[in-house]
Amino acid sequence: MDQTRENKKLSVVVSVYNEEQSLDRFYGVTAEVLRDCRWDYELIFVNDGSSDRSLDILRALSVQDEHVKVVSFSRNFGHEAAMIAGIDHAEGDGIVCMDADLQHPPQSIPAIIDKFEEGYEVISMIRTAREDGGLIKKITSAGFYKVLNFVSPLKFEANASDFFAIARPAADVLRQEYRERVRYLRGYVQSLGFNKTTLEFMAAKREAGESHYNIRKLIRFSISTICSFSDMPLKLGIYSGLAAALIGVIVMIYSLVNKLVNDVPAGYSTIIVVLCFMFAATLLIIGIIGEYIAILFAEVKERPIYIVREVIQSGKAQTTEINKIK
Repeated sequence: MDQTRENKKLSVVVSVYNEEQSLDRFYGVTAEVLRDCRWDYELIFVNDGSSDRSLDILRALSVQDEHVKVVSFSRNFGHEAAMIAGIDHAEGDGIVCMDADLQHPPQSIPAIIDKFEEGYEVISMIRTAREDGGLIKKITSAGFYKVLNFVSPLKFEANASDFFAIARPAADVLRQEYRERVRYLRGYVQSLGFNKTTLEFMAAKREAGESHYNIRKLIRFSISTICSFSDMPLKLGIYSGLAAALIGVIVMIYSLVNKLVNDVPAGYSTIIVVLCFMFAATLLIIGIIGEYIAILFAEVKERPIYIVREVIQSGKAQTTEINKIK
């Protein structure tokens, strides 16, 4: 066996939030795949403030397997923060980020290692299909990427997921530079540059439970993402002003012609329509500005992205990091 390959290490980062029903199954499948890989490995579970038995199960897994490390938050900070924390604590030459519900297939890990060995440093996993995906999910996902690519100067791979892999140089950039409080991590990964490639996978059904993202959270996440990667929405004020001016000129000409030719005064309905349009455009622009101000406010406060309560390995808290913030 190639000696350089033997000396390589892979860190698999797994975000966990109330996944007690799927953790044992996920660990069994993933550990079996990793044991057959030619790289050494560590399996980092980030407990994102779970309120069920997830932490107890992870603690037991860390006793059972020395490759398992558990990073436990003081409370729920969100999926994006959990992945950032896992990357921060990873020691591997390559890092794979994935979810614990088995929708991201661990069987793809050997192919990811192959890509690392070919010299790729950023590997985006592209979802070709999903077993639990209905028509509405497909339409909304496709629409989101079309809008994002339209308004952003960067171009993103459609159907890219939170399942991705990065080499150490790319991970170091994320650790040092990309520390925003309002984040879109898969977008950051695609915008890093480096030597990039893609792999395809089909998302299976969740092993157990239901998705933690509802429509309201997805809409909020989509708006924050678009605002984080583009300033075009702010320019809607200019475009709306130009459109309103054009409409105003058209209405004025129409009213004058109607008055001169037919001796008919401007209609009440026309005035109401114009006023409604103006107020709608104004309120929309105010709302967009408010969203950008909210993002700036979150960044200016510089509150921690996450707070680590403890890091567990071999069933014991190796490092107590209650006061450590990121």
